[in-house]
Amino acid sequence: MTPQTSFMILATIIPDRETDLRRLLAAMNLEPGSLDPLNFLVPFGRFHQLHFARFVILDDDTVDDIRSYGLPSVIYPTYLAFLGDIDGTLDDFLAELAELAGDGLRRVFSYCKEYGADVDLLAWLKARSVAAAADYVNWVGRTVQQVHEEEALRQAIESFLQQNSMALAALTPRQVNDALRKFIAEKRESSNLILTPEAPTPLGWRLRNLASLLTLPLVTLLFLPLLLLYIPIFLVQLRRREKSDPEIAPRVNRAHADQLAAIEDRDVTNQFSAMGSLKPGMFRRLTIAAVLVVIDYTARHIFNRGKLGRVTTIHFARWVFLDGGRRVIFVSNYDGSLESYMDDFINKVGFGLNVVFSNGLGYPRTNWLILDGAKDEQHFKDYLRRHQMPTQVWYKAYPGLTAHDLRRNSLIRQGLERASMSDADLQQWLQLF
Repeated sequence: MTPQTSFMILATIIPDRETDLRRLLAAMNLEPGSLDPLNFLVPFGRFHQLHFARFVILDDDTVDDIRSYGLPSVIYPTYLAFLGDIDGTLDDFLAELAELAGDGLRRVFSYCKEYGADVDLLAWLKARSVAAAADYVNWVGRTVQQVHEEEALRQAIESFLQQNSMALAALTPRQVNDALRKFIAEKRESSNLILTPEAPTPLGWRLRNLASLLTLPLVTLLFLPLLLLYIPIFLVQLRRREKSDPEIAPRVNRAHADQLAAIEDRDVTNQFSAMGSLKPGMFRRLTIAAVLVVIDYTARHIFNRGKLGRVTTIHFARWVFLDGGRRVIFVSNYDGSLESYMDDFINKVGFGLNVVFSNGLGYPRTNWLILDGAKDEQHFKDYLRRHQMPTQVWYKAYPGLTAHDLRRNSLIRQGLERASMSDADLQQWLQLF
């Protein structure tokens, strides 16, 4: 198995060069929201281990919300973030990135304070990398290569079924499966279809994953007596804050909403980039830090086979702390419209939204951390849309395919490769087409 890795390169934009940078990033697109995958700066389509990538300017319009606590506004820099999700190790990818897109990246990051003409690009990219506090991967081990090969397999089979529909109609499901196995074997022998075997799982990743699996339960067990003593104190502090924390969720500015809508629904999958400040005080910082540790753990060890809770439409997602833990950025790649995405979460894991996002400044008021909040549907949607930022450049390696499609294609392949199947399994497998 080849595990997946996320990356985020962060740099500070030179204030008087931001407009020019926006123009340069826009030139990578064929039109707003539609990237040229072989654009002249960073030809994402040439990186065969890259699932998703984006350039997004982190310009937070909600920083003045801190005044609702009687605190002065904080002046944060405007950042350029370069994010992506890859197969394999980050070091290998960054080395290939610097080699194949070095000139374009130098040009992009020349608009940032930290970059200089004499900088070693590869070393600079590694130095500017920011780790995620929590990562979610829809299906750990499913590579870009596998996605493309299994989609080619599905298309070949469906073409065969259509061309031979009359003859196949008279066959039993087992005979149809046998005919398809023979057809695919011939395609593979003639090199017209490739199905690459799964690579061995790197030993280093196995060891790190095992250490991660054991560490959180052991630490929790070790500190359990203290945690039990702290829970009543935590609940008292939580309720006191929940009753007084201001709610800031006005209707979204029309111009902002239109700007976001212009780059959405260009594919069956959409991008989402949002950021905001945490509520002031160490209590909220520690709360969300603990929550994200748990989310990262469960995403790594439990929800790693197509589902985040009961939500099945997310390909990749992550949370990253910025500015000393005072702000958080959340990015995701999801199927369907934003409206359906938000409804999916509200209806299926609304409590999870509250546990995470209620630590953000202005979030709709919760009770006991998990109640209310996102259940106030309109205020929640206004809150989320207000914190969302336009993504200047967005890449997807397999346009037109949803997470459901990827799972279906894998099941099709598994049905061909299984040594035997029962009649019931065969009937269910044929229904995939």
